[in-house]
Amino acid sequence: MWIVTGILGFILLSLVMVAIFRFVPPPITWTMIGDVFAGHGVRKSWMPLSRISPNMARAAIAAEDARFCEHGGFDYRAIAAAAARNATGKKLIRGGSTISQQTAKNVFLWQGGGYFRKGLEAWFTLLIEKIWGKRRIMEVYLNVAETGIGTYGVNAGAQRYFKHDASTLTPREAAQIAAVLPLPKKRAGIDPKGFTRRYGRSISARIGVVLNDGLDTCLR
Repeated sequence: MWIVTGILGFILLSLVMVAIFRFVPPPITWTMIGDVFAGHGVRKSWMPLSRISPNMARAAIAAEDARFCEHGGFDYRAIAAAAARNATGKKLIRGGSTISQQTAKNVFLWQGGGYFRKGLEAWFTLLIEKIWGKRRIMEVYLNVAETGIGTYGVNAGAQRYFKHDASTLTPREAAQIAAVLPLPKKRAGIDPKGFTRRYGRSISARIGVVLNDGLDTCLR
């Protein structure tokens, strides 16, 4: 009986949390708490999606999730492609995880793998897709994603790297932040070198494709 009660309690709690964060910015995440305990502190500055330069959302779509506006939270083609590439031993630029999945993980869960966490991630992904919608998912993602050591959100990242807020990000600047997103503790946001620099240039070139092909129509 207690197992059923626990499951029902978790479902209710998760629904309440997702409903609250539909309107209220998430105050802190487990990753942020980890940075606090590691002595890095937390630098963040919430900015509504309506004020963030459209270049940033387009850069995120170009880098992380080209079918963001099309899927219901899971991009099965990307998952299959990532699995096939992983089987060959080739380096993955990005996995099959969508922006929706990353947002669910960043806000409600902890970093790392494991089937249990993946199952929770799938549950929260379904909830935010149904309750939040695409604009809110992108808004939260761009505000809680780690953009550097102890730095969270693209607005704080823009202030750290370019000395201005995210409302005026150019395509090049937005692409530079997007190139850091997968590995923010290892990739340089300032004067990037090697792969990070090349990847940023590739993302910058694809921002126009996202706009012209209407890959960001759910955000307009």
